[in-house]
This record gives sequence, C-alpha cells and structure tokens, in this order.
Amino acid sequence: MATTPPQSSVVDKSTQYRWFILAGLVTAAIMEVLDTTIVNVALPTMGGNLGATNTEIAWVSTGYILSNVVVLPMTAFLAGRFGRKRYLNFSILLFIIASFFCGTSRSLGEIVFWRILQGAGGAALLSTAQATLRQIFPKEQQGIVQSIFLIGIIMAPTLGPTLGGYITDNYTWNWCFFINVPIGIISLLLVTSFLHDPDVPRTTGSVDWLGIGLLATGLGSLQYVLEEGNQDDWFQSATITRLAILSGVCIVSLLFWELWPGNKNPIVNFRILKNKELSASLFLFVALGFGLYGGIYLFPVFSQNILHFTPTETGLTLLPGGLMTAVSALICGRLLGGKKPLIDPRLIIIFGVLMFMYSMWDLGHLTTQSGIPDTRMALIIRGFALGFLFTPINLAAFAGLKPNEIQQGSGLINLTRQLGGSFGIAILGTYVQNQTVFHRSNLGENIYAGNPAVQERMQAVAGNLIAHGYSPAMAQSMALGQISSVVTRQAATMAYNNAFILILVVFFCTLPAVLLLRPPKPGAAAGGGDMH
Repeated sequence: MATTPPQSSVVDKSTQYRWFILAGLVTAAIMEVLDTTIVNVALPTMGGNLGATNTEIAWVSTGYILSNVVVLPMTAFLAGRFGRKRYLNFSILLFIIASFFCGTSRSLGEIVFWRILQGAGGAALLSTAQATLRQIFPKEQQGIVQSIFLIGIIMAPTLGPTLGGYITDNYTWNWCFFINVPIGIISLLLVTSFLHDPDVPRTTGSVDWLGIGLLATGLGSLQYVLEEGNQDDWFQSATITRLAILSGVCIVSLLFWELWPGNKNPIVNFRILKNKELSASLFLFVALGFGLYGGIYLFPVFSQNILHFTPTETGLTLLPGGLMTAVSALICGRLLGGKKPLIDPRLIIIFGVLMFMYSMWDLGHLTTQSGIPDTRMALIIRGFALGFLFTPINLAAFAGLKPNEIQQGSGLINLTRQLGGSFGIAILGTYVQNQTVFHRSNLGENIYAGNPAVQERMQAVAGNLIAHGYSPAMAQSMALGQISSVVTRQAATMAYNNAFILILVVFFCTLPAVLLLRPPKPGAAAGGGDMH
C-alpha cells in the first residue's frame, strides 16, 4: 500500500487559497451537522404528510445518523483511494442531490433512502474537511482555524431545532432540505475552485472488504440499538437483543482483523490509538458528545413539556448559549494560536469542564415554577464552557499524529463525538423514563385519603370547581385528577434534574483523562499538519 511521504516532501498547492477553502469547508460542516437536528421538529408534520406513524417517520433521522456513523471511520481510506479533492467534491455533490430529493420525496421509503445517502455524503464534510484544514494551514494558525471550524459543529445542533421549527411553521418541512441546495452549491464552488490535492501517491492495493463488512454491520447495528432501544423497551425486544449481540461480535472481530499483521490494507488504522494523547482525547470526545447532544435532547423536552415554553421560547432561550460558544471558541483559538500557546491547553480543558459541570448543577435544580430567566444563565454558561473544550481537545488529539495519520485521526474523532451523542440520548431518555416512574411511586406514597394535606388540597380544588358550576361528584373527580397531574409533573421534573446531574457526573469522571495529555511543544499545535 502506498503511503504518504515525509511531511517535508509534501507539496500542497492549496495553501495560498486556504481562507477561501476554510469558508467552503466550514459552510459544508455547518450544513452537515445542522441536518442531524433540523428535521426533528418537523417529523410530526412530515409523518402526517407522508402517511407514516411516529415510529416510521423517526427513520428519517435514524437513517441519516446510521449511514453517517458507518462511513466516518472509512473517510481516511476513501480520501486516500480517490484523492482528497475528488472525495470532498463528490461528498458535497451527493449531499446536495440527496437534500433536493429529500425535499421532493412523496413516500416514507423514498425520503429514508435519500436521507441514508445524505448521511453517507455528510461524513466527509466533517472528517475529511477537518483533516484538510490540518494540512493546508500553518501550525501557528491552527488554534484559530480549528476554533472557527468547530463553532459550526458545536452551534449547529443548538440552532437546528429552532431553525427547523421556524421553517416548518412559516413554510413547509420540505424547505428543511431545500435550504441545503444553495448553501451546498456555494461550498462546492469554493472547494472545487481553490482546493488541490497534495503531490502524494494515492493509496493502492487490495480493498479490505471484510473490514468494511464488519465495520458497517457492527456500527450500523450499534447505532440502531441506541436509536430504537428505548422505544422498544431495550432487551425485552428480540430484535434489539439480536442486534446488540451482532454489534458486539462484529466490533470485536473488526478490532482483531484490523490489527492482524496479515491485513496489509486495514480499512481503519487502530494502531494510531497507541498515541495516548489521541486515545485520551477520544475518551473526552465521547463525554463531550454525551453532554452536547444529550443536553440538546433533554432541555427542549423538559422546557416544553414541564415548564410549558413554546418552541419559539425554547429556541430563543438556547440561542444566547450558542452565541457564547462562538465567543469562547474564538477566545480559546486566540489563546492557543501562535507558535506557543499562551496558556496550557490542559488548564483550559479543566476550566471548561468545571464550568460545564456548574451549568449542569444549575439545570439540575430547576423546579416546576422555573421560567426563562432561571434557565438562561445556566445555558449561557454551558455554551461558554463548550467553546473552551472542543478546540484544546482537538489540538491535543492531533498533536502527536504523523501527517499520514491525520485523516484517520479526524475520522475517529468525529465518530466518537457522534457515538457519544447517541449514547447520551439513549441513556438519558431511558434514565428520565425510569426516574419518573421511581419518583412518581415515592411521591404517590403520600397521596392517600387520610393525609390532612391531601384532604385540604382536595377540598380547596373541589370547592373552586363547584363555584364554577361543576357538580360535587364531578368536582371531586376532577380535583383528584389535578392532584395526580401535579404529582406526575413534579416526578418528571425531579427525573430531568437527575438527568442533568448524571451529565455532570459523566464529565467529572472524564477529568483524569486530561492528565494523560502532554503540554504542547512550541510550534506543535498543528499536529504535523504544516504542508506548505
């Protein structure tokens, strides 16, 4: 298999147009990440128009994420096999075409098919795009460049539901997909015009078809289990159980096969995980995905179902936190830019983790009477913290990689973030459901006829209803229903509180991984990506 020559001999003609390329790749990345969440708000409307049940229409999201997760680890192989520019151009074009046909779909099967292709095309818009920026920008600019790129990745999941709701309310759900067409064309024109492949030989040799099969089956089954497990009652479902076993067998087999000395062209180079900085960073990215996507999943459901925020109010409450992410990411990029970072990245990561934990503590103590002012500051702190996490962890992950390992490392980084989010949504959804039942049972023990407080509350509510014209029997029944509703709402609030605290605990458990990161050497910020 042909490999990339030493860094000093690599000539990359793209460096003089690097800022145009950055604009194109950032645009593509925002478009890709936005599509993971923008359609979620539109799913009920979409299902009604396409004649699909809630379970069936959920495949519009599931299909996208499934194909995205499967292709992400293969982006290094595909870029090496077909060339960086050709693979990126093809992926952007595939994303545009799939987006258009998603918007014109008239059946469930049609839209799911195009969403799967859209997710496959989107993988390169994250992994290959990020690796390309590592290669065309000099070391001293990597801090600010990666911050700009990561702003889109972090902010897009936050802004997606708001934008999706606005489009659905004011236009039609089809425009959630059509909006990608002009954006994608701009990105494609910039990348096509200014990006060039470096003067390196492409990967040759036989294709690792066994590895591709194990990878697709293992990760695809795992993602399905995480997406559908909660609504299918997890291992009470024979399908979930079988797919979980299949996923475990395939992933373990994949590890052995890819590390086997006789496999000369592995589809995924797991040997780069010997780099402890990369391994520690991947562990941190799982937690970041858990907190980022898990939090975006929890808050809208909690705010609308329990606090009775409207979708617009929910979006506007999340917006300042997203803007603060952009601010802190740029600050972080400035601190970590130059030939030597102004602050040890490990200190920035610890600061970000502590701020994020504080925001989760604050969200974990909301009540049924909380309003927008009670939630806004916690979300602003959360957003500010995220900007101080993604950039330094990215720099640490790439710092010890060789130039020919950057693309593979980028694929694993984006994969772990995506899987962390899937684990977060699956675990937190089940946790909230179980905790609601638990708290409802505990609170219900105090709701009995002989409890003076219950009697007093019943009489007050029933008396008010009788005063409004209801019969005594009807008023008594309605009063009991209102009390039951209050108890259920309180139990759900306590469950969401517990879920936010669970995210806090997950972040606390990741702190030791920061100690595995080494302080960067002067000029090492780019991780060996200086190719000019």
